Amino acid sequence: MANREFYDCIIIGGGPGGLSAGIYALRASMRTVLIEKAVTGGQIVLSDEVENYPALGSLSGAELGQKFLQHAQDYNLEIVSQEVVELVPGLENHTVRLADGETIRAHAIILATGGSPRKLAVPGEDELYGKGVSYCAVCDGFFFRNKSVVVVGGGDSAAEESLYLAKLASKVYLIHRRDKLRASMILQERLFADPKIEILWNTTVSAILAEGEEVAAVTLEDTQTGETRHFPTEGVFVFVGFDPNNALVPAGIKLNADGYVCTDEKCETGIDGIFAIGDLREKYARQIVVSAGDGCTAALAAAHFVELRRHAQE
Repeated sequence: MANREFYDCIIIGGGPGGLSAGIYALRASMRTVLIEKAVTGGQIVLSDEVENYPALGSLSGAELGQKFLQHAQDYNLEIVSQEVVELVPGLENHTVRLADGETIRAHAIILATGGSPRKLAVPGEDELYGKGVSYCAVCDGFFFRNKSVVVVGGGDSAAEESLYLAKLASKVYLIHRRDKLRASMILQERLFADPKIEILWNTTVSAILAEGEEVAAVTLEDTQTGETRHFPTEGVFVFVGFDPNNALVPAGIKLNADGYVCTDEKCETGIDGIFAIGDLREKYARQIVVSAGDGCTAALAAAHFVELRRHAQE
């Protein structure tokens, strides 16, 4: 890792927001590095199909993630496969500490750490993860071919994953705690039209039960009557939202009640030179195109900040 001491901009996170930020940062002639501990491309690489990214029509999440990555690589974006363990703000610059012990500094930091699947927090969930409990239908759906599964959730992700699982499983039960879905109308129409999908309204999962070491059933609770019942299933797929990955957010940066970073319209936080984008940032819509837009906005704002900092140091 020679000659990695100081950058104009460090981007932490390699999803659509982070990669878009990388493209715009390099177009602004900033010395930039992107640090990603997992798979470059972010959560979208786990999506079976993306239909709403403008101009690209329908393609898999892996294909879209590869397009983001390739575009960034066309600008020779430096990408480091490492975990960031700490972000230390400073008056003159900011310091990033990596898991391998290396320390690098920059004028500007763009946090693009996204979010992680939210858990149900019910008995049996953690113990049976990987043994019938999953948070990714594309990753694990193959193992449930011709089996009966339940999907928990009511938004776009739950709808999309239910439709994907219906191609493999013998039956998909979509469990939703309300009497209406939050998913987009086009996805709802597809759900209602699929004969292999049945929606269990006003219902929650209160426990996941095992037989041996694998999922065998769930305990369902009626949200209106409080009645519970034993419901056999061979798989439980959970899509009840995401929690922001805010562990690296320094003290002094405001978070909302749900843990999302509060920023202004330029994605600036309360600390000069630190920006937050994508699913980490408080916003109305959480879509790939919005994260990409955040990346553009933050990079342009960071470039302006860096230019002012350079002039101040001359």
